[in-house]
Amino acid sequence: QSGAMCTAVLDWARAHDVGFSHFISLGDKLDVDFADVIDYLGTDPGTRAILLYIESVRNGRKFISAARAASRNKPIIVIKSGRGTEGARAAASHTGALAGMDEVYETVIRRAGMLRVYNIGELFSAVETLARARPLTGERLAIMTNGGGIGVMAVDDLIESGGKLANLSETTLSALDGALPGNWSKANPVDIIGDAPGERYLKAAEILARAPEVDALLVMHAPVATASPIEAAQAIIDAAKRAECNVLTSWVGGEAVLPARQILTHAGIPTYETPSHAVGAFIHMVNYRRNREMLMETPPSVLEEFTPDTVTAKAIIERALNRPNGMMTEPEAKAVLAAYGIPTVETRIADDPEQAAVLASNIGYPVVVKILSEDISHKSDVGGVVLNLKTPEAVEQATQGMLELVQQRQPSAKVQGFSVQEMAKRPGAHELIIGVIGDPIFGPVILFGQGGTEVEVVKDSAMALPPLNMNLARDMINRTRISRLLAGYRNRPAVDMDQLCLTLMRVSQLVIDIPEILELDINPLWSDENGVLALDARIRVAADDGTRQLAIRPYPKQLEEWFETRSERRVLLRPIRPEDEPRHHEFISRLSPEDIRFRFFGSVRSLPHSEMAKLTQIDYDREMAFIATGTDGQGRPETLGVVRTVTDANNHTAEYAVVVRSDMKGEGLGWKLLSKMIGYCRDRGTRQLIGQVLANNRKMLGMAEAMGFTISPADEEGVKKVTLDLASFTATKQ
Repeated sequence: QSGAMCTAVLDWARAHDVGFSHFISLGDKLDVDFADVIDYLGTDPGTRAILLYIESVRNGRKFISAARAASRNKPIIVIKSGRGTEGARAAASHTGALAGMDEVYETVIRRAGMLRVYNIGELFSAVETLARARPLTGERLAIMTNGGGIGVMAVDDLIESGGKLANLSETTLSALDGALPGNWSKANPVDIIGDAPGERYLKAAEILARAPEVDALLVMHAPVATASPIEAAQAIIDAAKRAECNVLTSWVGGEAVLPARQILTHAGIPTYETPSHAVGAFIHMVNYRRNREMLMETPPSVLEEFTPDTVTAKAIIERALNRPNGMMTEPEAKAVLAAYGIPTVETRIADDPEQAAVLASNIGYPVVVKILSEDISHKSDVGGVVLNLKTPEAVEQATQGMLELVQQRQPSAKVQGFSVQEMAKRPGAHELIIGVIGDPIFGPVILFGQGGTEVEVVKDSAMALPPLNMNLARDMINRTRISRLLAGYRNRPAVDMDQLCLTLMRVSQLVIDIPEILELDINPLWSDENGVLALDARIRVAADDGTRQLAIRPYPKQLEEWFETRSERRVLLRPIRPEDEPRHHEFISRLSPEDIRFRFFGSVRSLPHSEMAKLTQIDYDREMAFIATGTDGQGRPETLGVVRTVTDANNHTAEYAVVVRSDMKGEGLGWKLLSKMIGYCRDRGTRQLIGQVLANNRKMLGMAEAMGFTISPADEEGVKKVTLDLASFTATKQ
């Protein structure tokens, strides 16, 4: 999205022997945008990695859907300009003040599994690494150097960046003892001494590269009069050919080491001008690996099922929609939270100081009194919160004082009254914030962090896109500084982390169900070992104009359907969820060898987690999988069958596959699953449904023909292609 960046990258790439399968400048993106290009490059076998320079994105859901699909297959590196603080939006909430545009893009890039870099130097380092290195299998780095100083600097950079230094085993140390002079460092970083000839480089590198405790090796060389940098480079090239891990290099200096760098580059070995750049490149690989693992991690089943009272929540919000600024009162906001199972402090409304005193006596002392005004965003700023009031007189005095302070500090504010609530007692509870802000491109974004009145000063927060599951909620918490306190320390117990994660999930479900919510603040949210408690809440709403869609399509619960098999067994047909992975492993293990061959065109008894995650963690915008679930004899859920489709980016063609557990054959389940998928694809405007079926899978071919598919030879021998024109498909064929 920048001509200057294009020419700069091309010039650098030419000097470093890095080639491009495609080089695309999008201009104003009138007809082709980032998502279109990512979709194309993501399936291009000649492209190993994708590099993006982004100034802005127009269609958030389309962009993140394409990026999520492509990043499963190859790295995507993003440099996003416009990171200034002026991007922070003006909003009527703490969340809005914390959630600037750049923070939202950071959240999107992370959720899509992409890797972000922040300047041209990092960009070039990332390209150098991804063009030449293999994917990491671990995060432990061994450092080998002919100079102790640059080794220590590299370790400093590694630790400060959150990297891990490999802990060398006794076996590895003993092998190095036999290959190096007696005065070598005896530890990682491995200092092979300044006069090291090429043979010493070769022996040490071979030992480290085959050590099981080493996942990557960084070799550094500083120019010395007694050793040849070219000889050392050639030795590392020889060692890298047989290495079981990635080998990165940094020949430090200028003119003296330039020929050696060129030799390493021509040999396809990543090389960097400084130790800092080399370590940064390794950290890029680590972060990319962590992002992918986090996205593919199987979330645990939700600890408790809850059914929100959406009718109550929507009725309360409907009343607020008629107000000019859409602000809900504190009791209204708390009632909405309570409808979604989030514990709140009971709050009552008083019109004047005298009524506040009466309500306080009814609630029981001590109480908290707050000013009630749609015009006041932060009540503490105008003296609008008074704690621990113990008598009616104290309540009247405090509320009268609030009116006077508001008149002095914000005279234009219209006061509706006061909220009165019990003074909650949770000694040692942490003050947190959970919030939601509506982004114009990517829709609702959820924020979590340290709360309280100083929230905008501390600025300890993390953001995520809904929908959330337990893993995503926990990752969000772990990205804040306060997470270390929440884990417990000294005699202070850890908070109930499961309840905190569930609260985030409930807020996520709230904004999914009710698109009218523009902003939401729960601040403070108390959290301790006994759970959570919302002490204050603000919600601002506006009529849904149809443009505020989520960046990621949530679980489509409306597609759930009950079905009765021929043996009168009730099963639930529903979209697959990431939590289904364990039961999907069991499902595949109970398929007969013939059914395995018919489904996978080969002999497969189990799938690795990386492959199973692709089958269960799907993007509902371009994939769908309906599973049939029932319960076994002990009441445990089990998967009985599955039909899935993957649709092209233009929604023209969807390819399907269906399989039913071998002991469930003849129950009408396969027919029902495929019928449901046909109806789903037709409803979303897909033009054609296709499948690949082994020629000797006569039952599947017979079912396809009976449902209106045409059968023709496929490109592969022994395979038939079945095709259904969805435009002409009629419901009677189901």
